[in-house]
Amino acid sequence: MPKRPERNAKKAARPESAPLFAALGDETRLRLVERLCAGGALSITELSSDSEVTRQAITKHLHVLENAGLVQSVRSGRQTLWELTPSQLRDAQRFLDEISDRWDRAIARLKERVEK
Repeated sequence: MPKRPERNAKKAARPESAPLFAALGDETRLRLVERLCAGGALSITELSSDSEVTRQAITKHLHVLENAGLVQSVRSGRQTLWELTPSQLRDAQRFLDEISDRWDRAIARLKERVEK
């Protein structure tokens, strides 16, 4: 039986990624991230405009995103603005790229075996 390649423990699923992906697993939060990507720092009022979701619900969703490290609040006078924390998204992208690379290698190995 052929030996399986050793798994690199460092590249295994990272538990610290779970809250990030859980936060992104909600449609409303994904829309908030999308708006913050496109519009820079925005207030609750701006984020809730053209939305069927209440300002209170938007605030709760923003706190979930904040706890996952995806957004941060910044005071601007009497207003609180919310902005994206891009480093967390880059970390998520790297994690997904690692998973994609593993699948590409697995498919290449399968293709090689099938063609033999």
